[in-house]
Amino acid sequence: MCHLLFGDFLNNLYMVLHRTGGYKMNKIEEEVFELNGFNLHLVPSKKYKTINVVAKFKAPLTRETITKRALLPYILRQGTKRYPSRREIQSKLDDLYGAVLSIDGAKKGDNHIISMRMELANQKFIPNESSILDDAIELLAEVMFQPPVKEDAFHTDVFNRESETLKQKMAAIIDNKMSYANMRLIDEMCEGETYQLHVHGYEEDLRTMTPENLYNYYQQLIKDDDLDIYVLGDFDPEEMKSKIGALIKRDKQNISPELQSNSPAVKQQDKPQVVIEKQNIQQAKLHLGFRTHCTFADDDYFALQVFNGIFGGFPSSKLFINVREKNSLAYYAASRFESHKGLLLVFSGIAANDYEKAKEIIELQMTAMKNGDFTEETLQETKELIVNQLLETMDHPQGIIELLYQQVLGNKKLPPEQLIAQIKQVTKEDVVNIAGKMEEDTVYLLTSEGGSSVE
Repeated sequence: MCHLLFGDFLNNLYMVLHRTGGYKMNKIEEEVFELNGFNLHLVPSKKYKTINVVAKFKAPLTRETITKRALLPYILRQGTKRYPSRREIQSKLDDLYGAVLSIDGAKKGDNHIISMRMELANQKFIPNESSILDDAIELLAEVMFQPPVKEDAFHTDVFNRESETLKQKMAAIIDNKMSYANMRLIDEMCEGETYQLHVHGYEEDLRTMTPENLYNYYQQLIKDDDLDIYVLGDFDPEEMKSKIGALIKRDKQNISPELQSNSPAVKQQDKPQVVIEKQNIQQAKLHLGFRTHCTFADDDYFALQVFNGIFGGFPSSKLFINVREKNSLAYYAASRFESHKGLLLVFSGIAANDYEKAKEIIELQMTAMKNGDFTEETLQETKELIVNQLLETMDHPQGIIELLYQQVLGNKKLPPEQLIAQIKQVTKEDVVNIAGKMEEDTVYLLTSEGGSSVE
């Protein structure tokens, strides 16, 4: 997950806090078809004047493939067989009334997802235009299945350039100490587990990768990955199904939405491990990891959302109020949870000498949650904030698609409106029960070389 600058994080949350008025929630209609070796999800909506087409390739995380999968989005967005350069593919997008193409990779639970997104103007609203949609879908299909190659290999110059771009991305994470601390927390907390793998891959892998072996892996990915294609916008479902069926085809048998995982069992430990790392930095980073024993597929997932909201998800949360404001021990203090892995992560930026006190106050907030030390008023306000966040997400086509794709990842049918309804029903007892399942696993401190010497 990308990390917002904390100021941006606060601004976004304060916008939710101070929202006036309200949303009218329209039920999201989704039809799913098995078609040509993939699952097609049609989401008709008259709310938008654009059509959004998103292809999601899913495979289990493995150490052998993660760097290849991290590099592929950089290479695939550089061109296609018909439009073999970035300039040519951008020119084609411009011809499609400024259509937007993006490709990226993400880690969700023990799966790696490559997403290809195309947003284009709906030809219904453009006089005398009837081929934009067909051309755009055809272009997306080319990006997916027809990259420019030479002698069964990606072009060497593109491969070398984009490998360097990925290497710079890896370095940027190390330079961003909040992102680095989060990565290191996961390294230590999930040692030996699949989820430990770095989403951007490993620099040593780039040294052994070639245009040939990456292209060989790409061919395997195209054949073996689970593929879900979403289309959202104002369209006729039968017509869209026909268009997609005619323009996007691949060979794959036994399509299944089931979550694949080869992750070993979580290691057992008697008490939280403490990891202290020292660098030449000004502000220390204190990050804590908890096992929630709850994922998207579980019945208490809704209570987990509310728990996180009260604990550290908003500027009104216990972490923000008690660690940052009341005790002035942190420049920022917040938490988030990983829906498909069962982790709760706490982030704080502190002065190096405040490590012990900050850690104690953070842990006291967890104890307070376990003891039900929050009011019914706080519970209701938090549920409203979460619902508003979800409604904001549903205001954007890409947000709706991400919410719908959660069901594929979690192998559980849970439409957004049902998710909202269940969150509204969460009780104080539900939150206390999920708090009781929390187990502190790892404390990670990145501190200055002259900072805390606690071991």
